[in-house]
Amino acid sequence: MKPILLQGHERSITQIKYNREGDLLFTVAKDPIVNVWYSVNGERLGTYMGHTGAVWCVDADWDTKHVLTGSADNSCRLWDCETGKQLALLKTNSAVRTCGFDFGGNIIMFSTDKQMGYQCFVSFFDLRDPSQIDNNEPYMKIPCSGEVLVNVKEHSRQINDIQLSRDMTMFVTASKDNTAKLFDSTTLEHQKTFRTERPVNSAALSPNYDHVVLGGGQEAMDVTTTSTRIGKFEARFFHLAFEEEFGRVKGHFGPINSVAFHPDGKSYSSGGEDGYVRIHYFDPQYFEFEFEA
Repeated sequence: MKPILLQGHERSITQIKYNREGDLLFTVAKDPIVNVWYSVNGERLGTYMGHTGAVWCVDADWDTKHVLTGSADNSCRLWDCETGKQLALLKTNSAVRTCGFDFGGNIIMFSTDKQMGYQCFVSFFDLRDPSQIDNNEPYMKIPCSGEVLVNVKEHSRQINDIQLSRDMTMFVTASKDNTAKLFDSTTLEHQKTFRTERPVNSAALSPNYDHVVLGGGQEAMDVTTTSTRIGKFEARFFHLAFEEEFGRVKGHFGPINSVAFHPDGKSYSSGGEDGYVRIHYFDPQYFEFEFEA
């Protein structure tokens, strides 16, 4: 399983994301560059230039027409996927930490950090109404202290990542408390726990197998104090039902910050504190593997 190495960032990777078909992989990092790559061979298709700070999040819409990014430069930006042209710039009072499209690609959402006297908000814009963009006025803005419908506290430390299953019935969380957990999307009922010895930065669910991949490592500030055994930071694979680890993939020189399965389940990618993104195509053994219950 020889990985394809993507070298397009000078700083730590913050998020990686496939488009719906999986032919493209978007990567963002603690530098202002937004990259898009062909996932089949790791060739860089292009960049989206305009941010002036670390980029925390990226999303592509259903038909990969538009790309959305959120940054520590206090902006959320909309791009034309094909040309790289910036279509909209939404200024915020604090860093944009998460962003996304709805299914139709008409509604965009982003959340901001609580910082500098501003509380965090989730803002919603309808791209069909240009005045919302021009006036920077979302049609809905929910303070993160808004009406709470359901609230569960299963983790003992901060949650670093949340990713939905392909059919959106479940989601997996990754936490600093050394665990990843599986929840029901509707009820938020806690279903499974995957335990490791290190903080988990990211977790993703396979679209067609009962597998979950976890990425993590120790805190960034502790990295220099440990041995630099080459590429010892591992992506770890667990069985969804049995909560058992069944495989590891080494390679990164620092903690893994973001993991994602290809929509066809035949490969996965990881982005690290080392600034590299690695695309791994699974060996035939992976597909033949039967879990001994």
